[in-house]
Amino acid sequence: MWQWLQARPRTVSSKALRALLKPVNARSQPNLNALRQVANAIDPLSLGIKQMGYMLARQLAEALPRPESTQARHVGLRSSLSTQAAIESDWVAHWCRELGIATVYHRKIWELCFALQAVHEAGLLREGARGLGFGCGAEPLPSYFAARGVAVTATDLTPDNAASSGWIRNGQHATAPEQAFMPHLVRREDFDRLVGMRYVDMNDIPDDLHGFDFCWSICALEHLGSIELGLRFIENSMATLKPGGLAVHTTEYNIRPDGPTVDNWPSVAFQRRHLEDVAERLRREGHEVAPFDFDLGDGPLDHFVDLPPHVHELPEELARWLGPPAHLKVALDSMIVTCVGLVIRKRP
Repeated sequence: MWQWLQARPRTVSSKALRALLKPVNARSQPNLNALRQVANAIDPLSLGIKQMGYMLARQLAEALPRPESTQARHVGLRSSLSTQAAIESDWVAHWCRELGIATVYHRKIWELCFALQAVHEAGLLREGARGLGFGCGAEPLPSYFAARGVAVTATDLTPDNAASSGWIRNGQHATAPEQAFMPHLVRREDFDRLVGMRYVDMNDIPDDLHGFDFCWSICALEHLGSIELGLRFIENSMATLKPGGLAVHTTEYNIRPDGPTVDNWPSVAFQRRHLEDVAERLRREGHEVAPFDFDLGDGPLDHFVDLPPHVHELPEELARWLGPPAHLKVALDSMIVTCVGLVIRKRP
């Protein structure tokens, strides 16, 4: 079939290709051409891999010890990737407990815990500190910081921009303070007193946002339009901090150091060379970047790659059958991505 398509490229119309890809022929009999037989395997293969990976992740999560108490401690956090070992660590268990969420194998859980661990190790999880969040959406960090006495400015896209980017449709955008308020984490009066909300374009940070003890972003800077714009945001975010202040950012990471990656798109994927380049530029400016650890992990879930279609793209009944997503790595346009976190201290 493939040889035939190559031999007669000008005679194959879009109508003919559609016919070749239909699951059945005009008599509702199975379409037995070679191209359709290849296509027939794609969805079942993807869903089978997805289900097995999710089941393994759920079973491993259920087997994790349930400590009666946890304690924050200094672990010497590095700029690193989400891994199974990190999810199973005592520091992730502590921050999950603090946030009132289950410890599950999902890279978004790791991102929240990574940011909290970085702020803790910097000694900034304290009353009187000031924090600035970029692209906060409905994440729980503003509420948690307020509960600890931290004054927070939480920012997000304007509703128009968020709608055009799909964030409101996906429930990841905060259109009002009520969506960022987490009553299980903070009292309403403390939230209202300590948390302010602003619309901010991360590509054009206002000059009046400065003097913060720390700033953070969770999986936001890959949505700024290009790799270069994302890297520029990391550098520009340093201007919002006091001397010695902390910046902690997480984003999408293409695990292949070479070859192509997604750029100039609504969601891009950074590679090792991009992060090392921006780290070198930051160090030349006198800032301190925590050493990189690009270890991909060696646990079974470190080797599981979640394939499309993703759960939110599936029919509701099928999504319920699969259950909540549980993955540390996912396929993005044939590339494998995970999450990376950067820890940066502004020059004194």
